[in-house]
Amino acid sequence: MSLRFHILIPARLASTRLPRKPLATLGGRALIVRVLERALEANAASVHVATDSAEIAAVVEQAGGSVVMTAPDHLSGTDRLAEAARLLGLAADEIVVNLQGDEPLMPAACLRQVAELLDLDRRARMATLWRPIELEAEWRNPNVVKLVGDVAGRALYFSRAAIPCARDGVFRPSTARRHIGLYAYRVAALTDWASLPDSALEAAESLEQLRALEAGWIIACAQACAEVPPGIDTPEDLARVQSLLAAAAEPATSAGE
Repeated sequence: MSLRFHILIPARLASTRLPRKPLATLGGRALIVRVLERALEANAASVHVATDSAEIAAVVEQAGGSVVMTAPDHLSGTDRLAEAARLLGLAADEIVVNLQGDEPLMPAACLRQVAELLDLDRRARMATLWRPIELEAEWRNPNVVKLVGDVAGRALYFSRAAIPCARDGVFRPSTARRHIGLYAYRVAALTDWASLPDSALEAAESLEQLRALEAGWIIACAQACAEVPPGIDTPEDLARVQSLLAAAAEPATSAGE
């Protein structure tokens, strides 16, 4: 029996570093449409954009996509997903993959992988991915979220600090992992999300997933099966991805030229 899962793409117009980001043009199409196209490659049971914006909804529907209109006052993308799952009538044991609306290069294989990871660990309420850190500067960068897991493939902690921290302070690539912000949830976990107690760890690190860990939730984790390019947060990121798409669209030069 093939794995059944759903993909939800939370999207809103408000963005500090890149105003109206979901509607930014990327290779002739809106960013949110590019993300939708990538999600559709994963063969999920359904794909929806969850938004409170009529403009975003119109662009998605014009491209042939499906939309779930959500409330405008959600504090996080996870809260928006919880409402969307409820509006769609998804069963408590179904799996939802949260694909951020600024990840147009997310490999479809990783979307399936994170869903399969959660499906295999029946005690886990969430699943996520990581990749090895090879550069010391990345390990020490507080803007890079690190993950430490156990031998069973479950997250022990996420941090902006350089973890695991060797006593001698020496960077060891073999133990350093960068968290990839791609999650799968059981619908029951999304339903319970809003009732989780306030988390001192989440407040200190500004990392939402620590609310779940501090509450005792199990988060399954594994190394991403494919390279995951960075998402789009700034105008510079948008220009970088535009260049990548333009290069990929260029016809190969023939040997005789």
